[in-house]
Amino acid sequence: MSQEKLPIEHLYFTETNLEQILENLDVVRNKIHPQLVDEDGVNEQVFPSVCLIGLGRCGSNIALDVASLVYEARANYMREIENQDILDGEQEFRPMRWIRKHLPMEDKDGFKPVFLIEPIVLLGDLDKDIEGRIRFSNDEGRAQFLEEYKKLQIMDLSEVHAGGAGNAPILGQYLAKIILNKDATTFINEEWKQLHSYLVDSCGIKANQSRLYFYIFSAGGGTGSGMASEFGLAQQFSYLSKTFDYRSDQSQSRLADKRHSFVFEPIFTSGICILPNISGKNVEISEALHINAGRLLTKYISEEWNFSYNEERDNDELPEDVMERIRPWNSMMLISNDIMRYAEEENGGDVESIDVNTMEKYANQYISQQIFNILTAQAVTTDYDEDYFRRAGIDISETIRLDANDLFMSLAGPVAVAYAESVVNDGVRQDNVDIDDLFCRSIELPHFNAETSAIEGVSVLPVESEKYRDAIKVYRKSGFDASTLNHLHFFKNCSSIVSIISLPRDYKLSFTALNRLKMHLNRLCPNTTLKRYALVIGASANLSLTTLIAKSPCLSDDFLTLMVAYMKRCFARDEFRYTNEIDQAIISMIQEDEFDDALVDKYFTAYENPAKILDTNWYAIKPMYEKKYRELIESPQSFVSINDIRLDVNNVKNAIKYLREIYRHRISKTSVLTLNA
Repeated sequence: MSQEKLPIEHLYFTETNLEQILENLDVVRNKIHPQLVDEDGVNEQVFPSVCLIGLGRCGSNIALDVASLVYEARANYMREIENQDILDGEQEFRPMRWIRKHLPMEDKDGFKPVFLIEPIVLLGDLDKDIEGRIRFSNDEGRAQFLEEYKKLQIMDLSEVHAGGAGNAPILGQYLAKIILNKDATTFINEEWKQLHSYLVDSCGIKANQSRLYFYIFSAGGGTGSGMASEFGLAQQFSYLSKTFDYRSDQSQSRLADKRHSFVFEPIFTSGICILPNISGKNVEISEALHINAGRLLTKYISEEWNFSYNEERDNDELPEDVMERIRPWNSMMLISNDIMRYAEEENGGDVESIDVNTMEKYANQYISQQIFNILTAQAVTTDYDEDYFRRAGIDISETIRLDANDLFMSLAGPVAVAYAESVVNDGVRQDNVDIDDLFCRSIELPHFNAETSAIEGVSVLPVESEKYRDAIKVYRKSGFDASTLNHLHFFKNCSSIVSIISLPRDYKLSFTALNRLKMHLNRLCPNTTLKRYALVIGASANLSLTTLIAKSPCLSDDFLTLMVAYMKRCFARDEFRYTNEIDQAIISMIQEDEFDDALVDKYFTAYENPAKILDTNWYAIKPMYEKKYRELIESPQSFVSINDIRLDVNNVKNAIKYLREIYRHRISKTSVLTLNA
């Protein structure tokens, strides 16, 4: 496919020289597995199956937290514990207590469990001092962790931009476009060329075994919110370019070196999106954070509509047509920053007395828990310690895992997470665990589990918190009658669910208990087309349930509120910007049987106006950044104006069409046919 035929926004640099890609991959491999180079200087170690990419301050902090927890879990397993009392101290930070309770250090049989996976972790920010922020923080043991956790790599992008994006996602997106459109071999920092080959150039090929990529970022900021989708699009562009490259059939088959053979496999990519606080005593709906988040949500679901549903496209079989409609990730997990507010309220605490850093750490813990469970659900044996199964006494035949292709086919669009766990005793069956209660806790408002130090509950509320709290109370009182909840669009319009059940090594979940969990899911989500289950054994000391709910979270109050807030601020014509007429119009557009395009044109201008969320002159900023682009990428054919990356009214229309599609999701029940009437 020639570069000229591609839309202007897809000018991403991709290394095409396979020798150069392999050389760059070897450099990355030797960094993360330095001790495994043999006498000939060859490192045969495979890449971990999972990569976490933390972008912006919030995203890089969360990815760093996950890496720290993995490192601590592994370190605690590998060394003999000399002073158990210190480890059990109540002053210990909650996430560390959570991971320790999931990894009991002593076992009566002499076995000690080990955390299974060490993902590659890439941290990126437009802040020049990202490395200093990470390396010189006051966290105890940080220096040793950074020295020993070789799989953590920092993407230093400061030669393109040495400051943040000023809380403006369009600037974060434009700067990311400069980074990704610029030839990676021309960067002064050699490490970027190598990491670019790992993250973008080689995704899906045999030489790079990573198959799951999780982009972690805050939707309300400028850097993460703007950069994340651009990085995701560049990876999808490279991946799909390989899909439509048919040259490899005969020439590749003759290559003697298997490293060069081109085996193209599915990858699964997901954004993990932290939504800003929406409601509460001291929160105003009109904050710039909400506008920023709304832009990201509008952009993503309009791209998802165009990629998956749009029937108006001309020719779906032409590679050029598909490449024009790529979306950044297979799915985007939504996690509300209101989690800690709900958790404190449920815990009887005063949310106003918690400082911002503590709130952020607790919210990060919830995210870390979910990443842990998703990672363990798809771990391949090469991700485990060499003799993990023998030492832990686990029969691998009892584990049902999800690979990248399972997730690729099962999860698309916006996704919410429901989570809960229960303590179980060694050698007993499910009789001492209330399965009904476990399931109910997983879909409740976020709350602390005092026994396990975990934060449980659903990551995005289906409706406003007080209404949902009342609905859950009715659900419990009714003896878990699903009809009290399954009318909510969040559950009624869910198209697919992925459920991950994690069991301790010695615990046997009975067939009856598993069936009850499935029954609750079936009744709560009556219109799911696809249901996937994973059973993970030996990765946790507790029984835990993680459920991923796909597509329908876009109909939740939070999602709709953020999206409409952005549309009103940055698209609305002046006479409608400060009234609730647009709010009501969008609701009716979603609900009406026929979609009237003219209504969108009536209320909205042709392009978003970024100046509406900036306290400075947008028209003075624009040429500054465009000059930076021209200086760093000298080819006039490769120039992209900031105007070219503005969202337009078609994004608004496509986003509404996507919501209409999910709002109408139904399934037809299969009826038995017979010729023996």
